[in-house]
Amino acid sequence: MPDEPLCLLLLPRPLEAFILRDQAADLLRAQGVVAIEPPRVPYGALARMPSAIADRIAAGQARRLLRALAPRGRPAVVVIFHPLQYPLARALLASEMGGELWYSRWDRYEEAYDATGRVRARVRDLHSAAAERSAYTFAVSEELVRLDTDAGHTAHLVPSAADAFPAPSPAGGVVAVSLGHLGWRTDWALLRAVAEAMPELILLLVGEWHDDECAKDEDYAACRAAPNLVWLGRQNDDAAARLIQCADVGIVPFAQTPFNDAGLPNRILKYARQGRATVSPPLAGVRTWSRAVTFAEDAPAFVAALRSFAGARVAPDEELREWALAQTARAQNEPLWRRLDELDVDIRVPA
Repeated sequence: MPDEPLCLLLLPRPLEAFILRDQAADLLRAQGVVAIEPPRVPYGALARMPSAIADRIAAGQARRLLRALAPRGRPAVVVIFHPLQYPLARALLASEMGGELWYSRWDRYEEAYDATGRVRARVRDLHSAAAERSAYTFAVSEELVRLDTDAGHTAHLVPSAADAFPAPSPAGGVVAVSLGHLGWRTDWALLRAVAEAMPELILLLVGEWHDDECAKDEDYAACRAAPNLVWLGRQNDDAAARLIQCADVGIVPFAQTPFNDAGLPNRILKYARQGRATVSPPLAGVRTWSRAVTFAEDAPAFVAALRSFAGARVAPDEELREWALAQTARAQNEPLWRRLDELDVDIRVPA
């Protein structure tokens, strides 16, 4: 049997879902560090059982783990990330002379707001036991270190990392917004080309997307997977207006088809009411509001137009906004009111 010392990381969740996954992944680069996935009986379930039963289950889990690890070595260090893991760690170290327990503190588990009083009391007991047994306690914040120090335990500051979280360059970024239907009317090939040509683009897609209309479209699938297209779903008007204010420019991503060509997308006016211009393919109907629109013939032109609005979100076009706010229902309906008056319809509006 190999006598190689091992460090076992008792992961409270699968690695990809663990909040400290970056630091765990860093340690796991070492040959002697082993990740132990959550057991079949969850740690939380053990907290709701009588202590004696929970300890027996933990002992059984430890025996199975030790058998599986035997070809690699023995546990010299067991790292826990939650007090509920302490019974398993204790069982793993029971026969290991000199084996160390390490305790990672990234929250005040013993004060958990989502636990019942009974479970919270159990967590507090396990926390105290783990803190007493721990040979090396490390915490993510200075306050957690202070709390452990005040309780008579030595703790070390080890803040968390975020290596795997994307960090696209914020310099020169363009934020665009699309408001409305995301289905067969959309030119997915255009959006895909723009997204691929503009890594600095963040496109907020506000509206329902329609897999039933576009599921077989490869460009749609690519857009669904593109990291710089953010799919926000349907939002109420108050939220949508504020999302537009987060953007530099609005877009009309319609395909150039006879159906789309003649209409006038109302979203142009909604963008303009926030002082944001629109970039659109050269659709005939859209020219009605050319005051608010920059036209782009193809993907390269679309990219150039979007880049020209970089930073506009901090300097909205106040003249455009005034123009848009003047496009009221009463103003737009003026020809209808005149015609009704010509037909002697009583157009007086009650006070």
